[in-house]
Amino acid sequence: MLNMTRTLVRASLCTLFFAALPLTLHAAHPLVSDDTGTQGRGNLQLELTTEISHDEGPEAEETAGEAAAVLSWGASDNIDVVVGMPFGWYDCSQEGISREESGAGDLSLELKWRVLDVEGRGLSVALKPHLTVPTGDHDRGFGNGRVGGGTTLIISKEGVLGQLHANVGYSRNGYGSSEARDALRRDIWHASFAAGINVTPQLVAVGDIGVETAEEQGDHEHPAFLIGGLIWSVSPDLDLDAGIRTGLNDAESATTWLAGLAMRF
Repeated sequence: MLNMTRTLVRASLCTLFFAALPLTLHAAHPLVSDDTGTQGRGNLQLELTTEISHDEGPEAEETAGEAAAVLSWGASDNIDVVVGMPFGWYDCSQEGISREESGAGDLSLELKWRVLDVEGRGLSVALKPHLTVPTGDHDRGFGNGRVGGGTTLIISKEGVLGQLHANVGYSRNGYGSSEARDALRRDIWHASFAAGINVTPQLVAVGDIGVETAEEQGDHEHPAFLIGGLIWSVSPDLDLDAGIRTGLNDAESATTWLAGLAMRF
């Protein structure tokens, strides 16, 4: 009985892992780094994205995916209100115990405020506070079970050849179970740097590198990632994107495939 209990506890870490996945919204998928761009007063953008990853380790094998719908509305020329709803699924096997689940995650609310534009230099600064509402089923591994929040500082530089973006962010996570509170950190820091190169007027090659605080208590290897991808502007109101995200250490998923589209109204 004791051995079975220990095994079930280990398997439950799969649920804790996916419950703790950050469901922050990204601006120009497939990038993680956000930019300071806003939609403009009264304009709307709908972004549909999907991500699929697979990990194999000595103790567990995990396949996970997430699809998200993100709606951005221009409250003014320099302020966007952003709402996002993710839907996730995972299949986790550990020591002969397999768990497969799917469901909606936590609703995300953001306010992107471009606070500074340096005229003639293409330099701008934005703040992006965010809030997560516990709409997901925490017991099944979707969402944290409590309200969370944080903010991100964004700096963008536009040039003839492309763009540069730097992000520094902080999130304070709330967890709805004592197991998650004991196993996972509440304070998560994130830093990333992205670049886009204008290959043609319609095609942009993008890259992103970043690191964030490890979520498990006592884990001192912080996940670091590298992303490469393309964004194709089919028309002024439609973008298609694809990319691949790879881990730079064992704390990050080995490979994640990314795809999405953005429609503006």
